Amino acid sequence: MGNSKNITWHQSSVTKKERHLLNGHKSCVLWFTGLSGSGKSTLANAVDHALFQQNFRSYVLDGDNIRHGLNRDLGFGIGDRIENIRRIGEVAKLFVDSGQIVSSAFISPFLEDRQLVRNLFAPGEYIEIFLNCPITICEGRDPKGLYKKARKGEIADFTGISSPYEMPTNPEITIETDTMTLDQSVEKIIGFLKERKIL
Repeated sequence: MGNSKNITWHQSSVTKKERHLLNGHKSCVLWFTGLSGSGKSTLANAVDHALFQQNFRSYVLDGDNIRHGLNRDLGFGIGDRIENIRRIGEVAKLFVDSGQIVSSAFISPFLEDRQLVRNLFAPGEYIEIFLNCPITICEGRDPKGLYKKARKGEIADFTGISSPYEMPTNPEITIETDTMTLDQSVEKIIGFLKERKIL
């Protein structure tokens, strides 16, 4: 797949900075990464709700939801997982360009893929949030029953079992979801956004 030579980027008549001024806050992507069961979707939605209550423009891009539509043609092999993250990175970039704070909840297990997404954004717009939770805790939660299926060999290339998870080396935020409450986690992220003058 290559880019057509007949395609050019059409510049918007409204700039991102103008959208920031209208909204009263800057835009960014909160990239939640971690093992299945670490609490990515739960925390992303809790942060989104907190932002919404304070009249900030925000939205959640969830891994399962995206696979119901935009990425429903992709499987879970390594090649398709890489393409899954590439596509969602591009979608997140559009949301950030529109002036919103977008929370992206994806396992995104590979360092290289997360770096490629980071490279799409201006400095400070990509905020990596590592949900650091021991696999024993994640497997104990197993809200979707996926670990059980993976242990039985019913799911191939399952992160943490039959496929690796490469931990972030320098995330902007680390959340220990096995020891921190949901409220504490939300507070830490909102506090970070205020410190960085995004809010």
